[in-house]
Amino acid sequence: MPTTSQWLAFVIASALFIQVPGPSLLFTIGRALTVGRRDALLSVVGNALGITVQVLLVAVGLGAVVAASTEAYVALKLVGAAYVVWLGVQAIRNRAEARTAMAAADGTPAQVSRSLRVGFVVGVTNPKTVVFFVAFLPQFVNEPAGHAGLQLAALGVVFGVMCAASDSLWALVAGKARDWFARSPERLDRLGVAGGVMMIGLGATMAASE
Repeated sequence: MPTTSQWLAFVIASALFIQVPGPSLLFTIGRALTVGRRDALLSVVGNALGITVQVLLVAVGLGAVVAASTEAYVALKLVGAAYVVWLGVQAIRNRAEARTAMAAADGTPAQVSRSLRVGFVVGVTNPKTVVFFVAFLPQFVNEPAGHAGLQLAALGVVFGVMCAASDSLWALVAGKARDWFARSPERLDRLGVAGGVMMIGLGATMAASE
């Protein structure tokens, strides 16, 4: 396993990296504004699961293939971007249903499954995270200790937990703001449009990024 100093450096570097606004953070805020705090938190869990899958891929060496292959990187990036744009369009189209959804939100298995699935797809199709893992995690591997794959997996899981904790706080803050908007139907409709536009812009940015 990594040494104590390596773990400390990793946690500090990860905390700084996580606070830089990126796809996961902006997606979480957009979800909180459009579908509410509960679904946003479930999406955070799904996103963390998607990141965990990426970590496992990196640990067995498949992440390096995506990082080294321009075609694989572009394909994964476009899939993730298209999905986020689609979610934004749906939020705008269904903005009038937000009030009904808030009143009817009962946490049924189908609703929970959908929120988890949405977050998972965004997390697992974020190519920047794969590249980050491939370039960043090996710096904190304790080579003399061996078992590099297990060390990479452990580092990645800790990173995913930190991401989930940070995104959850942002979801709670954005959810509180949404509660204020929800006091007026017109405010809530406009908020749905704003959140949808935010996700469309995020998808477009992901697609256009190098």
